[in-house]
Amino acid sequence: MKNLVFALLLLATPALAAPVSDTFANPQMEARARNLQRQLRCLVCQGESIDESNAELAGDLRHLVRQQMADGKTDQQIEDFLVARYGNFILMKPPLEPDTYVLWLAPFTVLIGAAAVAILVISRARKRADPV
Repeated sequence: MKNLVFALLLLATPALAAPVSDTFANPQMEARARNLQRQLRCLVCQGESIDESNAELAGDLRHLVRQQMADGKTDQQIEDFLVARYGNFILMKPPLEPDTYVLWLAPFTVLIGAAAVAILVISRARKRADPV
């Protein structure tokens, strides 16, 4: 008898949990969820938000965001939870702090490096083209 009751409890447990769908019936909640998801970076794709990414992790993060919204958490609480779990890299616009300098300065560093290489190549080409 104990095994039967235990088996029934195991089968009923998923039905007792509040399901979180992939969309909210309330348009304001759906808009809020989509807006928050656009501000979070997909950790697999890195160039896309979790809203536009098709990666499995992005789907899990979308589900997590919606679950926490359904639990009544604010956008800031959800963002703080994800930053605590994954670091500032999960934010599409991370704050400028010592541990995010690389994220902010890398594009400028690449641009400056490319300009330096272009100047070097052009100056060498001019020296070869000039008759001595």
